[in-house]
Amino acid sequence: MILEKKLSDQVPDASAFKETSLPPVDSWNTPLSGDLDIDIDREGVWRHEGDLIKRPSLVAFFSSLLRRDGDDYFLITPAEKWRISVAIAPFFIVSAELVDYAEKTAVRMTTRTGETFFVGENNPLWLKKISSEVNPIPLVTVRGDMAGIVSRPVYYDLISWARTTPENTLIIESLGQAYSIGGF
Repeated sequence: MILEKKLSDQVPDASAFKETSLPPVDSWNTPLSGDLDIDIDREGVWRHEGDLIKRPSLVAFFSSLLRRDGDDYFLITPAEKWRISVAIAPFFIVSAELVDYAEKTAVRMTTRTGETFFVGENNPLWLKKISSEVNPIPLVTVRGDMAGIVSRPVYYDLISWARTTPENTLIIESLGQAYSIGGF
């Protein structure tokens, strides 16, 4: 695949990519190179020219090069900037757990690409009504201004951990912040 070689050549040692060593994509002022036929579907599955990108390490590498400008998403390096298509959000939350962190209860989430983070002030959780969906979908900020869709099993976990208010709203708390995740 030409794309794999082209983008991976721009960042040294892509095979050694680690979550803690994200490239400084927000500091790169690269001009637009064009549109690239890469799609991220509503479950965080990446496709190039309609074909599934099967290597998880390549998807994780590409996700490290993601940047959002306005409503558009880009794969960006110091030399190239390619617009890609994102269905709803570029990340998909595949697991969550309740943990004690900084003497508070926290929800730690993990994306399909292996990024982990705590729901909190910098990573809020919310429900959003999308015209193509019957019910609002749960989203969480993953990195910068990029969100992840909370998978159905994770959403059910959140519901089981939530408390119910007198108004029948479900509230999940993480790092001292409270988030409404629906009601009945």
